Amino acid sequence: MLLRTVLRVSAGTRVLPFLLGFVLVALGDELTAWVTPAYGLAAAGHASLALPFACAACAAAGAWEGGRLHRGGVFDRSPVRSALAITTPVLLPVALMGGLGMLAALTTAALAGGTADGVPQPGVLAVWAGLLLANTLVGSVVGRVLAPVVAVPLALISSFVLNAYPVAFDTYWPRHLVGGGLSDCCAVDQVLDGRAVAASLAFSGAVCAAAVLLVRRRGGPLALAAALAVTAGGVALGGWTARDLGPEPVRPRSSAALRCDSGQPRVCLWPELGAARSVLVREEVRRTAGALARRGVPVPAVFTMAARPGPGEAGLGVPTDARAPDVTAAVVGGLLPRTPDCARRGDPYPAAAVTGTATAWLTATAASTATTGITGTPERPADGRFTPADSARAAQLLQLPEATQLAWYRDTLDALADCGTLPPPVPHTGATIGGER
Repeated sequence: MLLRTVLRVSAGTRVLPFLLGFVLVALGDELTAWVTPAYGLAAAGHASLALPFACAACAAAGAWEGGRLHRGGVFDRSPVRSALAITTPVLLPVALMGGLGMLAALTTAALAGGTADGVPQPGVLAVWAGLLLANTLVGSVVGRVLAPVVAVPLALISSFVLNAYPVAFDTYWPRHLVGGGLSDCCAVDQVLDGRAVAASLAFSGAVCAAAVLLVRRRGGPLALAAALAVTAGGVALGGWTARDLGPEPVRPRSSAALRCDSGQPRVCLWPELGAARSVLVREEVRRTAGALARRGVPVPAVFTMAARPGPGEAGLGVPTDARAPDVTAAVVGGLLPRTPDCARRGDPYPAAAVTGTATAWLTATAASTATTGITGTPERPADGRFTPADSARAAQLLQLPEATQLAWYRDTLDALADCGTLPPPVPHTGATIGGER
């Protein structure tokens, strides 16, 4: 059959406009929200929101094509070509339809993130290709054994449920088999974990192999048993591969890609920030760090955007489209200890009550020193960024002698580092804080 004839009569050709319309209209807002700016991998991962819908469209169209071949009695006429050779060109337009739908999703997400390098992302694209092909093949098998009025809606609904709902499970490995965690990839300091890609490919590869076996052997008890065994093996292998992954299939990005300067303090940034924004971030980091150092606050020698700062380094959690206030907040946040593991496990963490106060005090200290100099009058923390109680406590601290403020800050850092140290109270000045004296 000529290629143009295959494309003209294919269900994939007829379904394609509906899939593209659904991706661009119904999913457009979701695809353009929360994409990490300027990071191509994040755009590719976020585009995976459309994957369950593209897979469902492939399964339904594949069911129609499989049923069409069965109704035409193509396999009952002693054909020269094998059943697989006959089926492959008929299903290729269906798989291509799913790929074009995902390309539309990727383009939408990449444009929203302001990046043109959403393609290629080999790991993400491999997961998409495997799952689209698996759904197409399984749909064609369903279409060959059931009437179209049953096969098409059954393939459509079953595919969507199996591809979309594992992300809601408390057990994480099933979601990685169907690429369910890709939409959460990736922050600029993260990359896709290869185990998630391997797990999905193991699963989709097994499903494809099982479907091909059924197509070639034209069903039968032995072929069905073998297909089930192959699928179970793929699920087991994929689950074992993804067993240690969390809900997001990511790992820290290598710090080798960071671009560090030689200033004081050193500032290490990801290349996605670009030249102009990197200059802004470095200037704001040094301005804020210098203001805090003049007030006696210890400042590290290095601020880095790495996911895991090394010894003597402070994290710098700025977005790739950072503005000056974002940088100030990131410097302040990097000076405070990360939440300890005991608190992440749910253990009591008394110091959590003073985190906001410490952040407000550092922010106000940096602002007052930068704008008025070390002898100037301290500023009250900016309204709206902190709770009234935290702002009031920070304002009270700023009225105390500098040595007293720094002593409170050092004791607070010790308390924030573990779950067993009680935070120090704000030294009393006679002012009213939150209704207490």
